[in-house]
Amino acid sequence: MALQYMGLNDLSGSLVIIEGMKDIAYDEIVEITVDDGEKRIGRVVELTEEFAVIQVFEGTAGISLTNTITKPTGKPLMLPLSLEILGRKFDGIGHPIDGLGPVYTDKYMDINGKPMNPVSREYPRSFIQTGISAIDGLTTLIKGQKLPIFSGNGMPHDNLAVQIATQSKIAEEEGQEFAIVFGAMGVKHDVANYFISAFERSGAIGHSVMFINTSSDPVVERILTPRCALTAAEYLAFEHNMHVLVILTDITSYCEALREISSSKQEIPSRKGYPGYLYSDLASLYERAGMIKGSSGSVTQIPILTMPNDDITHPIPDLTGYITEGQIVLDRALSQKNIYPPISVLPSLSRLMKDGIGEKYTTADHPEVSNQLFSSYARVQEIRALASVIGEDELSETDKLYMKFGLAFEENFVGQGKDENRSIRQTMEIAWEMLRILPRTELDRISPETLDAHYAQ
Repeated sequence: MALQYMGLNDLSGSLVIIEGMKDIAYDEIVEITVDDGEKRIGRVVELTEEFAVIQVFEGTAGISLTNTITKPTGKPLMLPLSLEILGRKFDGIGHPIDGLGPVYTDKYMDINGKPMNPVSREYPRSFIQTGISAIDGLTTLIKGQKLPIFSGNGMPHDNLAVQIATQSKIAEEEGQEFAIVFGAMGVKHDVANYFISAFERSGAIGHSVMFINTSSDPVVERILTPRCALTAAEYLAFEHNMHVLVILTDITSYCEALREISSSKQEIPSRKGYPGYLYSDLASLYERAGMIKGSSGSVTQIPILTMPNDDITHPIPDLTGYITEGQIVLDRALSQKNIYPPISVLPSLSRLMKDGIGEKYTTADHPEVSNQLFSSYARVQEIRALASVIGEDELSETDKLYMKFGLAFEENFVGQGKDENRSIRQTMEIAWEMLRILPRTELDRISPETLDAHYAQ
């Protein structure tokens, strides 16, 4: 029989401290019963030989040092899982919020996951089609990759998240089971309602699992939400051989919750007040993406974060960039021009793109076309800077064509409708239309054979 502990030694915010707890582990879940019979759940967030620090999910209002009984459960937070979770909506710690009752299962998994043996990993290669040209054509998402989106406050990353979730598919593997796991952290209630209604309206809810943590929910739940989402994804991928795309928004809210909890524990802060273990904590989330030998399933991640003050050197995007395999950067200037999605092409990249495009995966001309688009658009920025000094009328005829190309590229290739779902072939056709604005002699990143096949069409 598990020991029960009467009373508390100290109380601070949502943290309680109990001395002399035996046989308890870090991250273990405890049940706290108040003298009026109310039960609350806590998680061990710090442990020494003398005391245990417990974070109470529901807060400590109504709790005193003498009116509680604390009972360790002997296990971390376990998520009940079955194929029934598809089409369901849960709160940040896996409790159903859709009125459909509990998930019945014999399978429970630790939300903290298990480390993935690097030797057993398979190299990501296959292409995931999002239907968004700026992603599919220039920063291609590869199955098993972790590719974050760097956004800013007030930018349309919520719309982009929904569009990716509702349109994505494994392009070359028709019939393969594909699922979406969506985790929202610290979102406003109207944003949460938008996500839910958009999934239901598009029909994507049928092959999706949603974990919603709102801004009014306990902060500690925000720490657990992405772990619940990733646990559900791992179950679907490695137990049922599904290809799972995990979309997590907003990682900045997660990190701020981590900072708040760290501050309440009086830990020594690092850059901008974030805990010194922010890097390893983010890595524990991002590194749960990938493919494993012997399993045909995969977990692909798109974490979305809002950069404070649009500062890409802020600790959150900075550390995320070190861990992940590229980034998609949204640009406020494009957003102000009503270009959607406002993807800034030049600072965006996908480090695994080269291994998942080409004749076997997308189209034979894809690698050359993407290189040429990057090169030509970079030239556009140089010419725009020159035009701002000498005036557009003083530019050469070729430079004026580059200006025309840049405008058409932003409006017609990067820009598209919020419900527009382009195939990779449509994306390549639009790319060639843009490149035909330029003289053939300027397309120095494309082979003569490819130009002969496509340029004159």
